[in-house]
Amino acid sequence: MTMTSAAITAQANLHHQYFLGLQLMVAVEESKQVVYNWMFRLFRRQHEDKFLSSFEKLGLDQEPDAVACAKYHVLSNGIGGVAVEYMAESESKAWVRFRYPRWMYAGPAICGIPVEASRGFLHGWYAQNGVSLNNPRLGFVCVSEDVTGQFGLCGYFKEYDHDLSETERLVFAPDERPPAFVAGDQPVPPARDWSEERLAKANRNYAMEYVRNGLSALTEVIGAERTKMLATKAAWLTGLQNYQDMRAALGMAEGNARQSAEFLSQMMQGMGDACVIDEFEDGSVSITQTGLRIARGLEGQTRQLLLSCWVELWRGAIHAQRSFLDVDCKIQADRLLWRISSRSFRQPKLQV
Repeated sequence: MTMTSAAITAQANLHHQYFLGLQLMVAVEESKQVVYNWMFRLFRRQHEDKFLSSFEKLGLDQEPDAVACAKYHVLSNGIGGVAVEYMAESESKAWVRFRYPRWMYAGPAICGIPVEASRGFLHGWYAQNGVSLNNPRLGFVCVSEDVTGQFGLCGYFKEYDHDLSETERLVFAPDERPPAFVAGDQPVPPARDWSEERLAKANRNYAMEYVRNGLSALTEVIGAERTKMLATKAAWLTGLQNYQDMRAALGMAEGNARQSAEFLSQMMQGMGDACVIDEFEDGSVSITQTGLRIARGLEGQTRQLLLSCWVELWRGAIHAQRSFLDVDCKIQADRLLWRISSRSFRQPKLQV
């Protein structure tokens, strides 16, 4: 694996961890209703952005609606590294079953997520499939959820013989069980379109989109100021916790300002960003970062909020080292200007 490939994978892991940390931060600091509202808005946004536009790319546009929806969840989640299984009973009834470990609640995070998170994304995404496909008879039946003591997220898309009301688009049937898994029935993405490199980048982008859309959706629920407060703290802690894994993945040593700048530069190659490093007589180092994939397509306050939170991932990572360093970052219109320098010990502060 090249260093750039390793950086792409490390970026995917970091953004996944940040999304998990943000979920836990919100679950601890806000009400369960806020968690529901946030997940509903996030998954409705993801649905509207990705669902129909991905059908043709995944070769599903000619499938019956229930089958296409089930296969979509296997393929789209699989590209993001999420294990989902598919079982079709007929053209009008097709199952999906998410396997453990769950990407959404990886590791012990699953113990700190309320069931309202599950209800939010079920209503935000699964209940909307029929609406998006202009099929008023298509709904989703959930037979099991995570964090409820059941066997994990599982259910089926069903095309009924009548139009569904809004409350009928998502129903719960906890006594039902899926049919047997058949390995040969599982859909796979078209090989010509999904090389190993493209899958790795898709995995990274999958996690990034949850961060981008998650912050935007959270702002709609609790406001920009409160979102920034929670999201910068979650980013800082995520950077602290994940630095050693990232450093090891790149085969780099921790050390002084120059080595820290090289670490940031190599990691940002995993985003497709460009970095120019300059050294100064006082031992400090600057990095000019351009490209800013994480903020691509965003403008105004949405972009500013995202970047203000995102830079804390990297400030946290640098502060996880044995050496005490100052890490400052100025957000400009088309670039980030980093400055890393040695310092005497003092409590670092978040850039809020």
